Amino acid sequence: MKFGIGDGPRRVEDPVLVRGQGRYTDDVHVEGALKGHVFRSPVAHATITKLDVEAARSAPGVVAVLTGEELTQDDVKPLACLTDIRNGDGSKHPKPPRHILAKEKVRHVGEPVAFIVAETLAQARDAADLIEFDFDELPVATGTYEATLDGAPQVWEEAPNNVILDYEKGDKEEVAAIFDKAAKVSKVRIVNNRLVCNAMEPRAAVAEVKPGDGKITLYVPSQGPAMQMQQLSAMLGIDMKNLRLVTGHVGGGFGTKAFLYPEACLTLWAAKRLGRSVRWTGDRGEMFVSDSQGRDHVTFVEVAMDEQNRFQALRATTYAALGAYLANFAPFIPTDACAGMYTGLYKIPKMYLNVKGVMTNTVPTDAYRGAGRPEAAYMIERLVEQAAKDAGISSDEIRRINFPDADEMPHTMGLGDVIDSGDFTGLMEDAMKDADWAGFAERRKQSEARGRLRGIGMATYVERCGGGAGVPARISFEEKGKVRIYSGGLDSGQGHAVSYAQILSQKLGIDAEDIELIQGDTDRTPPGFTGGSKSIPVGGASVLDAAEAALEKGRKVAAKMLETAEVDIEYADGRFSVAGTDRGMSLYEVAEAAKDPANLPEGVEPGLDNEQNHNNEKPTFPNGCHICEVEVDPQTGQVELLDYTVVDDFGVTLNPILLEGQVHGGIVQGVGQAWHEHTVYDEETGQLLSGSFMDYQMPRAEDFPPIRFRTRNVRCTTNPLGVKGAGEAGAIGAPPAFVNAVRNAVDGKGNLEGLEMPLTPVKVWTALHG
Repeated sequence: MKFGIGDGPRRVEDPVLVRGQGRYTDDVHVEGALKGHVFRSPVAHATITKLDVEAARSAPGVVAVLTGEELTQDDVKPLACLTDIRNGDGSKHPKPPRHILAKEKVRHVGEPVAFIVAETLAQARDAADLIEFDFDELPVATGTYEATLDGAPQVWEEAPNNVILDYEKGDKEEVAAIFDKAAKVSKVRIVNNRLVCNAMEPRAAVAEVKPGDGKITLYVPSQGPAMQMQQLSAMLGIDMKNLRLVTGHVGGGFGTKAFLYPEACLTLWAAKRLGRSVRWTGDRGEMFVSDSQGRDHVTFVEVAMDEQNRFQALRATTYAALGAYLANFAPFIPTDACAGMYTGLYKIPKMYLNVKGVMTNTVPTDAYRGAGRPEAAYMIERLVEQAAKDAGISSDEIRRINFPDADEMPHTMGLGDVIDSGDFTGLMEDAMKDADWAGFAERRKQSEARGRLRGIGMATYVERCGGGAGVPARISFEEKGKVRIYSGGLDSGQGHAVSYAQILSQKLGIDAEDIELIQGDTDRTPPGFTGGSKSIPVGGASVLDAAEAALEKGRKVAAKMLETAEVDIEYADGRFSVAGTDRGMSLYEVAEAAKDPANLPEGVEPGLDNEQNHNNEKPTFPNGCHICEVEVDPQTGQVELLDYTVVDDFGVTLNPILLEGQVHGGIVQGVGQAWHEHTVYDEETGQLLSGSFMDYQMPRAEDFPPIRFRTRNVRCTTNPLGVKGAGEAGAIGAPPAFVNAVRNAVDGKGNLEGLEMPLTPVKVWTALHG
């Protein structure tokens, strides 16, 4: 069947996955592979005084125990921080080394100290118990803001007061002058709590060594293996022609599977050193103390208004916890990824932002679904609610006053980003109608009659995504009647196989079932990366470009084969034909003919196969309005989520079923942060107190009502498909909508001070009674 843009075919990979027939990294079987186990630091900050591994090396079945000493012997380079974010004065910030095994000091609980390789996993774990690890504990810094205060324990000497990065954007003096003249100023202190990713699939690595091959294959979950391969090659001194990375099915990425971690390096290094295959699979407890974590900001923000409640300027200082080490993209997330979005959808002509990157004795942070944009949306939507309250007007009225009108598009944001298209007031009004905003007062009375508090909350959002290049696609006519797409991106649940087939099916007029997607193999696929909602605006555009290039060459080949001028060749429904006649050739016939140089016009290279890497010079700006309705039991502090409505602008909808699934998943993830999820470290010891699902509550299906979703799309002008990135949107708009609803329920009945995410029963009860 042919499917095109706007159709709703189902994901083709689901039957395999739901039957348990997927091939995740831990499913890869390599005969005779040794098993790896990581010995981790039990303390958050200490000087290593003794690391004796001799008894472990002599234990039954143990082949090797690797430590920092062997790192030095083999000259294994540290993990790299890949960003080049500058301080406000233009200077570079320090990048302390992050060795894959601790040297001299440990700086967070769970940091790898030794890697044991044995014939069985049980033998490796038993050997770990024989390691003598002595240390002198040091004071710890865990509080995001508190770590910057005078007298706080130092994580790194090169970061005084634990501030490793001091970033600025905007004109500080100009903004200060606007605040001095403002008729009104509203301000809030925002806490954006730290999160553990908790993808369904824990991280794993399998390094396969074939005797005499000279090449090592590393199987690893990723969001595009090429970036990890480049880092591994540089770190371990392996020529990239002797290295292959393969990713099969991925059970959730969300940003955290994009990065290179010590364990993948350890597995590959051990295989290279020993000349044998090695595998490692992390358990859930290890993921809590080793996967890059998300969010963890404290922000002080204020907005200046005139007499008509129009926003004039915004000023913010954010303390962003980066953890004990700088992960791959960590400095980029609270700065360049986040800064431009601080003004949200509002006309705020001037802004000044200061971000202080803070080192703490905690697991490093990095991109997590939305990567900076959820933090920005939560900040501005909480601030706008406070401004409405201070001005004595409604939540929707202050937004109407400050949204640019549809005829004012494109809209230039406070730091210069240009939103190309949208109708923000229309979105809000559609969401209010769908949520029956006007009927809320009556519903609140009904709840009060039952002894419950009812609240309604609104939040709008905008994100910048889907720009640049980096998701190349190659189309190949390897066998008659089939087309393969080799993508540089990688699917971790988004449904690339269907969505790319829709684009190609529409452009080429061929059956979608004749299109196959190949991804996740550095020997076969072009280098690329999935992240930042680029899969369709960039990756899909690359597929479209490759199809157009194939048709352009196909017309030349068909013209020669059919002995006519190229201008007389028409193409439709998978067939080249001579205009006004019944003479023609199918796409597949032309593709076969193009392989023979004898059939080609002068100067045309053989084959219709080609690779394209589309570059969107400007990003997309998806936006929307979320409305959430809750009920609170004042006796217990329990919150019940009663109703959820979202209206989004995603430009052209490629596949409505996939789109709605992405939005639903993002909303659940965002509400999970706002409601229950919380990463808690002991302030005195740095121990992770929420290191299991017994202590870290994930959202559950029973917590959610049916989500009411629809779009009010305005075509995007910055990419040929007209789409706006959608993968992260739900997680961006959901947290402020939920928090605004709960605060609305509590307002007037209790103390809102400190009522911050996550809104657990004890927090809500304390706000009402404490």
